Amino acid sequence: MGQKQRDTDMDRVRLGVVIPTFNAEKTLAATLNSLQPGRVSGLVREVVVVDGGSTDGTWAVATAFGARPIGATKGRGSQLAAGARTASTDRNLSVDWLLFLHADTILEGGWDMEVAGFCDMPGNQERVGVFAFALDDTHHAARRLEKLVEWRTRFFGMPYGDQGLVIHRSFYNALGGFRSLPLMEDVDLVRRIGKRRLHMLNTTATTSAARYRRDGYLRRSARNLLCLLLYFLRVPPHLIAKLYR
Repeated sequence: MGQKQRDTDMDRVRLGVVIPTFNAEKTLAATLNSLQPGRVSGLVREVVVVDGGSTDGTWAVATAFGARPIGATKGRGSQLAAGARTASTDRNLSVDWLLFLHADTILEGGWDMEVAGFCDMPGNQERVGVFAFALDDTHHAARRLEKLVEWRTRFFGMPYGDQGLVIHRSFYNALGGFRSLPLMEDVDLVRRIGKRRLHMLNTTATTSAARYRRDGYLRRSARNLLCLLLYFLRVPPHLIAKLYR
């Protein structure tokens, strides 16, 4: 893609970024900094940090970056939904695409060019882009997990929220958006999107491996799988959330 084409894509695509937070002071700055190329190019029109009641410096980090911090009921589903409403209703910013991103995830350089191209491609207004999953850990177990996530995404159409989600506002609204769930809000939305309408981006989203280092890769992976199984068995998400922590 030539520079002229990239600039054209940036001009046509207006992206709002939504990041849910709770005591995310330690990781949020790196996440926000990875968005800077999109702000410089004009792709990113607004960054909304939706906080669920942090007691650390999360709001200060968001404000220093120039993001718009807002408060919402704690829970990723309700926070993401509140962020989408905020980012999509500011007429001055005219946001038509949304990027949902976790507060401990860093986007690889060049992400803005790929996302702009994806959003500007005819027919993609009813498709959803997801990034390639990576962990910030050199352990061999991290590489195995990354391959498993790629397989799960490609063959089952089941990306999780830590892979990011790029979606047109009108399509997001037509799907009913994020529901106010304390957990599995990403799986709930992805199931409504459907595998055929997912597009795997080449750009990597690197997520913190802190939980895996703390709990052990095998134990944490087994717990995540159990949570997913319980969700499919229709166990209420607020009960699953107690197991997930």
